[in-house]
Amino acid sequence: MQKSTTPTPSRRSPTADELNTWRTFIETTDALRSTLASRLQSESGVSPGDYAVLLALSEAENRTMRSSELAAHIGWERSRLSHHLGRMEKRGLVLRDECLTDNRGAEITVTADGAEAFRGASAPHLRAIRELFVDALTPDQLAAAGEIADALRAHLAGVSSDPAR
Repeated sequence: MQKSTTPTPSRRSPTADELNTWRTFIETTDALRSTLASRLQSESGVSPGDYAVLLALSEAENRTMRSSELAAHIGWERSRLSHHLGRMEKRGLVLRDECLTDNRGAEITVTADGAEAFRGASAPHLRAIRELFVDALTPDQLAAAGEIADALRAHLAGVSSDPAR
């Protein structure tokens, strides 16, 4: 049996137009993320990493999460989270306590200072999101952006669970 030399649609290289769209998308999201991070830090003294941790903890029951659960929730490696939590703990934003049910884990709790830092950072951060992202798009474009993000997330979930790729 002779192999086909025609590439399958999922294995062919992107066209020039597709690559241009990809580069524009990546460069724009990088610029948006960088501008938001810079504003967050300058307006509140909270880094994007701090904000991600504090947001997750603020939404958790009793403002506490196991460190492994927190790492998975915000999409970080455990070692990265551990180092970041150490810096946040020194600043009084979080507490790390041994997990009562598993001596290998830790429970992370937002402190009163951490909750205040999160509240203080949220209003300017949300204003920046509105100014830099929401207000730049029409309602139809915003809906399309949500649909695109959902499609990409679903596709990535399928790709990452497929061991043949």
